[in-house]
Amino acid sequence: MTSKHDLIGVTVAPVLPFHEKDLSIDWDSYERLMAYCMKPKGMVSAFVNGHAGDGAMLSPAERSEVIQRTRALIGRDTPLMAGIIPYSTEDAVTQAIQAEQAGADVLVLFPMPQFGAGASDDARYAMHYLESILAASKLPLSIFQQDVRAGYGYSTAVLAELVQCEQVIAVKEGSGSIQLYEDNLRMIRARAPHVAMLPSNYNWMFAQAATGADGLLSGMASLVPQELCDLWAATEACDLKAMRAANDKLYGFVRSVYGAAPLMDMHTRLKVGLAHLGIIDSAIPRPPLRPIPDAHAKRVVAELDKLMRTGRTL
Repeated sequence: MTSKHDLIGVTVAPVLPFHEKDLSIDWDSYERLMAYCMKPKGMVSAFVNGHAGDGAMLSPAERSEVIQRTRALIGRDTPLMAGIIPYSTEDAVTQAIQAEQAGADVLVLFPMPQFGAGASDDARYAMHYLESILAASKLPLSIFQQDVRAGYGYSTAVLAELVQCEQVIAVKEGSGSIQLYEDNLRMIRARAPHVAMLPSNYNWMFAQAATGADGLLSGMASLVPQELCDLWAATEACDLKAMRAANDKLYGFVRSVYGAAPLMDMHTRLKVGLAHLGIIDSAIPRPPLRPIPDAHAKRVVAELDKLMRTGRTL
């Protein structure tokens, strides 16, 4: 059974490449991508069917196939996390059962869209969601602490109730506030030490890592896995100078992917970089996402090439 200690390190949330002709999943490109991003030392797990992996745009059969194929690629010893992105409690339970049957090790519970209307500060809703999953699956769970600015991120008080559950082993922390991140970190350290804190705020992973973390979880590891593993290795060594060097190396690239509107293009921008490197065949996204404008695609490529010229160990 996967525990907090199995997630200490870097977790990649791989993007999912599609064929240009019919937007079906490009499994050959996906196989190359997984071989690329799982290679660095320090990459300890994979997280599929989340935002980076277009989980909300996949059919139930596709979500199960993503889990099955990823398991075959990474082996049994590497933890496999799977996103649950539901639109109702019944939908969440169905997805959880299907993910467990397909071979996932950990279920990552995304907040439902309805939660944006006030459930983030009312534990009744999040606890009922959690208890419904607990009744359907024995797998370990991770809570996705989403951006509070969008209304989906839980208050620290609500999160504190969720992490008391022994089956919850991690928090994917993307609250969008470094102040709230620290509040949540200190609460988990004090009240739920069995839970791993996995920062996933792409714009300030350095700050989160410096404040305290048990690992890093990001779609960005699809394209720059070595650089995130370097940042994590420096974090584990408590080497601030090396952490700053890793962050300096990533800065321009990170801003090209995550710093410009619309933010919904972020994972397609990662695909642009992967196609530029020849790792996937196409950066085409599934609608409602749209291809990246040429000017911004050139910026992503330029920043990626600049990062590459600084030297890589991968």
